[in-house]
Amino acid sequence: MRPADEGTPWAQLRARPDLRLPLLGLAAWVGALAAHLLPRGALAGLAAGALLWLVRARRRGSPRVLTVAAMVLVAGAVACSVLVRAEQVATSPLAELARDRAVVSTEAVVTSDPRPVAGRFGEVVLVRLSVREVTGRGATHRLRAAVLVLADEDWLDVQLGARVRATGRLAPADDADLAGVLSASGAPRPVAAPDLWWRGAAAVRASLRESVAHRPEDQRVLVPALVNGDDAGLDPGLAEDFRATGLTHLLAVSGTNLTLVVGFLLVLARWAGVRGRWLYLVGACGIVGFVLLARTEPSVLRAAVMGTVALVAMGSNGLQRGLRGLGAAVLGLLLVQPSLAVAPGFALSVLATAGILVLAPGWRDAMARWLPRWLAEAVAVPAAAQLACTPLVAGISGQVSVVAVVANLVVAPVVGPATVLGLVGGLLGLVAEPAGRVAGTGAAWCVAWIVAVARRGAGLPTAAVEWGTGALSLAVLTLGCVLLAVLAPRLLARRTTGIGCCLVMVLAVLVRPPTPGWPPAGWVVVACAVGQGDALVVRSGPDAAVVVDAGPDPDLVDACLDELGVDRVPLVVLTHFHADHVDGLPGVLAGRAVDAVATGALLDPPAGVAAVESAAAAASVPVAPLAPGVHEVGEVTLQVLRPTDPGVRGGPGDGSTANDASVVLLASVRGVRVLLTGDVEPPAQAALARDWPGLRADVLKLPHHGSRHQDLDWLTSLGARVVLVPVGEDNDYGHPAPAPLAALERAGARVLRTDTDDDLAVTVDGDELGTDARG
Repeated sequence: MRPADEGTPWAQLRARPDLRLPLLGLAAWVGALAAHLLPRGALAGLAAGALLWLVRARRRGSPRVLTVAAMVLVAGAVACSVLVRAEQVATSPLAELARDRAVVSTEAVVTSDPRPVAGRFGEVVLVRLSVREVTGRGATHRLRAAVLVLADEDWLDVQLGARVRATGRLAPADDADLAGVLSASGAPRPVAAPDLWWRGAAAVRASLRESVAHRPEDQRVLVPALVNGDDAGLDPGLAEDFRATGLTHLLAVSGTNLTLVVGFLLVLARWAGVRGRWLYLVGACGIVGFVLLARTEPSVLRAAVMGTVALVAMGSNGLQRGLRGLGAAVLGLLLVQPSLAVAPGFALSVLATAGILVLAPGWRDAMARWLPRWLAEAVAVPAAAQLACTPLVAGISGQVSVVAVVANLVVAPVVGPATVLGLVGGLLGLVAEPAGRVAGTGAAWCVAWIVAVARRGAGLPTAAVEWGTGALSLAVLTLGCVLLAVLAPRLLARRTTGIGCCLVMVLAVLVRPPTPGWPPAGWVVVACAVGQGDALVVRSGPDAAVVVDAGPDPDLVDACLDELGVDRVPLVVLTHFHADHVDGLPGVLAGRAVDAVATGALLDPPAGVAAVESAAAAASVPVAPLAPGVHEVGEVTLQVLRPTDPGVRGGPGDGSTANDASVVLLASVRGVRVLLTGDVEPPAQAALARDWPGLRADVLKLPHHGSRHQDLDWLTSLGARVVLVPVGEDNDYGHPAPAPLAALERAGARVLRTDTDDDLAVTVDGDELGTDARG
């Protein structure tokens, strides 16, 4: 075997590079970005300069000049397309009615499945419509324009492709592709049923869900997500685990989905004796069927095109054909849908496909010198895709996933079977439901492995590394990725350096690097950044602490305690049983000596109570309501201010009264008085003011994540010098509200937030009270 001979795709690329179509695709992208991001005056100047250059370049006919001229023309064409589309949307009658916030009646075609989402004031159903007729302000207009509908549960059963009538109030939209946002009043009124192909696709999707309906919840959701991107009902915690391990692409429609589905159909066709050009027809039908099944949304069309590029690259001279196909795909997509230029998903798809086409062959051939070729390819493909996407992912998320390559490698053997078996289950279920369930069960078993990898991978010490999103940080990361891409074939070609690279990667994942300067010397209390939830750590000894609440995520609170060096927890106090305070308890119990878990007296909501009892029983740790009075725990003195009644009682079952039943503690440690308030609201705060007149604290944990419902007179009367606000970034509740923060700052307090500053520490140095943040 000669991995680097002239017959390999990598050698072909080096010998005969043809980058004309990729360059045209790049020009189209630059043109679309310029039209979206630059002021009109700057665009006009660029257009004038480009036109002048084209006039001068017309006299020179060299291939390079012609290529550059073609790039300029393509960039200009796409930029004009962006401007024309924006003008059409902005000047349409629908957009004018939206600017007037008019009440309208519409007749429209449903272009997306209804999707329930959690809003600030309850659940909202989102649906996209293509409006064909609108009546408002005394006039009727026939047109074709897209709107987003905000509706209630009456819209949950509307079918994709159906023609409906709807009324409501229009408002302007932030999305340039939308003419407006329609707040619907009442249910949609059907005009015409969906076409046959939409009904068929809906039947397959419903059959697919039914084929896994008997499996555990995560598997029920993930099998449809793998096949057609239908991830409705996905647990947010699991979605976060997928993000941390670089497996998010499995939750959405991607080129991989199409490659697997169409590849399976081509294998079946060959087995059935189909040959020659008829295979192209089978492939084309498979692509159309996949798009109908996964929906004709921009992200699906993008995935279908990228998957087609991957299929083309599997043929002879695949690398060159793949690059030309990629350039043509970018050019075509941006001409049809110019808004893709500013969509992160589009950029990630292009970069991943380019990485697989350009980098993976050379890496595979290098490793094939000492590894089986199939294993070398299995490692090279996800590694190349991940490296190509790393700078953009870091710019979007502020993280670099260290475990992503390993996680993708480990799940790769089951992604194909899970996708194909899921599709087969959906198809068989239309004919014989038991047969569909058999195939669905096989797909669910494969998905169970993917879930296990995501959860275990996200729990590793260094699943993801925080990275800055500034220009310098991203430039350094990009330079590092380029150097690694260039050096990788040489490093991987030898057994010793190749194995050494693998060991370095494994150590980077398994060993948590120390955070310089953390924890700060003399820390007495830390508010852990655990998202939208509370987790407070009060130091009770050299390696021990009292933990008050555990947040919503076991991995996050576990990592916080690890970094603080906490190995012993003599007491865990759970102020109340809401998920954002108790779901992280397994992370506190994992690998530590925990003596007891104390809770409030109100056992509500029941799901939270059951979760706490289950986690404590698994760790053999006793659970009991916290008794009133004073408790000495190592260096910490805990005074229970609420509840004063130790009697255990039930609640209404929905957790609506749990906040005001929170345990409230005054912790004293090294002369610092820390008031830990749970989620108490104004009625309980008023009761505290009555029961404990003159109460003072050096440090205040702001109640209920800084909700706007506060007794500001009581809070400011505490005289706190430091206020800690545990709160999740970009949460849906509007926490923290500006009013309580401003009132406390006017009273002289230093207000610190976990969403902006990461873990927060209060320190003591003699008589000096200080603060530090890990972010």
